[in-house]
Amino acid sequence: MDFLHHIFAFDSESPLLFTQFYFWAFFALVYALFALIIGNQKSTINNQKLHMRNVYLMFVSWFFYYKTSGLFLLILAFITLSDWLIARQIHKSKTKNQKSKIPNILLALSVTIDLGLLAYFKYAYFFTNAINDIFGANFRVFDIFAYIGNGFAQAGRFSVDTIILPVGISFYIFQVISYTSDVYHRRIEPVKNILDFGFYVSFFPQLVAGPIVRAEEFIPQLYKPFHLSRRAFGIAVFWILNGLAKKIIMSDYLAVNLIDRVFDNPLLFSGFENLFALFAYSLQVYADFSGYTDIAIGVAMLMGFYLPQNFNSPYKSQNPQEFWRRWHMSLGRWLKTYLYIPIGGNRRIGFSTYLWLTIIALVSAALTGWWLWILIPAAVFMIGVFVWDKIKKQESKISDTSKLVYSNLNSFITQVLGGLWHGASWNFIIWGGINGIGMIVNKIWRVMNWHVRFASMTLLTAGLIFADYFTNLPAWRLFAFWAAIVWFGTAIRYVYWICEGAENKLTKALGTAWAILQTFTFITFTRLFFRSSSNLDPATANEVAWATAKNMVNQIGGAWNNSIIPDFLWEYRWVVAMFIAGMVIHWLPTNWKRRYRLAFSAMPLWLMVIAVCIAIIVIYQFVSAEMQPFIYFQF
Repeated sequence: MDFLHHIFAFDSESPLLFTQFYFWAFFALVYALFALIIGNQKSTINNQKLHMRNVYLMFVSWFFYYKTSGLFLLILAFITLSDWLIARQIHKSKTKNQKSKIPNILLALSVTIDLGLLAYFKYAYFFTNAINDIFGANFRVFDIFAYIGNGFAQAGRFSVDTIILPVGISFYIFQVISYTSDVYHRRIEPVKNILDFGFYVSFFPQLVAGPIVRAEEFIPQLYKPFHLSRRAFGIAVFWILNGLAKKIIMSDYLAVNLIDRVFDNPLLFSGFENLFALFAYSLQVYADFSGYTDIAIGVAMLMGFYLPQNFNSPYKSQNPQEFWRRWHMSLGRWLKTYLYIPIGGNRRIGFSTYLWLTIIALVSAALTGWWLWILIPAAVFMIGVFVWDKIKKQESKISDTSKLVYSNLNSFITQVLGGLWHGASWNFIIWGGINGIGMIVNKIWRVMNWHVRFASMTLLTAGLIFADYFTNLPAWRLFAFWAAIVWFGTAIRYVYWICEGAENKLTKALGTAWAILQTFTFITFTRLFFRSSSNLDPATANEVAWATAKNMVNQIGGAWNNSIIPDFLWEYRWVVAMFIAGMVIHWLPTNWKRRYRLAFSAMPLWLMVIAVCIAIIVIYQFVSAEMQPFIYFQF
């Protein structure tokens, strides 16, 4: 009975993870029954078998989610039922009367329910703390669902004083919103069977950490027969091993042996150690999240389903905008389709744009106390944009300058809200805002001529150096040092441009490497706010996250004791070697990676089995004493 209880009961201390043997035993059983259900479909569509497959995988996915999140399965079931019913009614209303307002009301209802649940579970502490800070109140969170649960179960079984975030709620909420929206915009037909729809919402490989699968990408696959070619099988196995290696060998090793130690107490480590840990974290979070995605893609492919690509060597990016086209691509596409374009994209600015800018300005002023310094410039800016927009709209065609302004404002809002999606902490909003500003600066930089670029960089660097000199604050010293490095690179390219130097392969390669290095550095420093807000108790997240970020900035920007650097490099030589190896592999040409992926998939089965066994033995030599959860489980 104890064994059966361990197998079927929820244990918060032992959730189902891709890195556990228990998960692969679970998947082996699931896959064996899956093979019995689908039989030999070949290319013939058998509707009964398709339905049986979908229903089977839905209940398997629900069991997987129960083992991961316990009774929060009820939230998933409720979301599935409500969006299925509302989407069907939207379709019926639109079919009967194209001009009816009922579909709009139903879509608003669906989004309100979905985002309301997300806000309640994910942002209750955040909003409560913000209201308390701004108005001096003393509100506390209250778990209404625990209170209701106590009414049905033994009183006091569930705590009403804490709100626990259900695993994966951010991901499946965005999926159901995409479904209802796609039905509303007639991109897809509504799913007729609620069990098929339940399978789409809860498909277990990507349920708890993505990639975010939009309805129009996945729904059509519900009705396609199973097909797995010999090459697809090999590639699926490769993705699974690749993901496990990224997670266990690289991500967990870096985290356990250095990164977690530094971020837990930055003041115990030198400036160089803090800086190295920050760069190592950039590699860790990529290996962790892309590793999960690789495993999810491989497992789904073995069952005949194809999930969208989520990463495309993001640290090869030459600017922040390109980075966000390569990083967490499914979230980027979702935000573009369902947020950026609806609020105007690069075509217009409207009520939504001004509303979000006003909210951002008010919140910033309330938190900092700089009411006049923030609200007056923000009001002048928005009035100026409004007047300028009215003048430009009299023209028959939107100018390139107009598109630049529209896209910059709406991109900034999208990045800030994307940061908020990641977590209920001001540091996540700061992280999103800095990324938005970085994208805007890059866009403006690219349309400047070289005279203006050099002059602007010179003034900025000089200003930061003076700020450092007069304030002697580590943050200004850090900014001044980085600006000086960027100024140096800008000066070289400016002189080369004045001399009318012809671009050749060498100068092009050097320019590309410089752009990649600067982008990687910028993204890494924004991660200071991202990592310091991760894995924290929501009740204390803001305070702890800000203290961690401030301490790391003070250490990195403070005086360095260079004599300890050789000792650090020797003591942490394997961590340094792992970081270098990871970056080298990441920067390998894409066609090289494609070649060894295809070479693996083309192996004879007996050789592939041997390779898999060797890979598993090597990978699990790196398993830490305690299994490390995937970073994006918290989102």
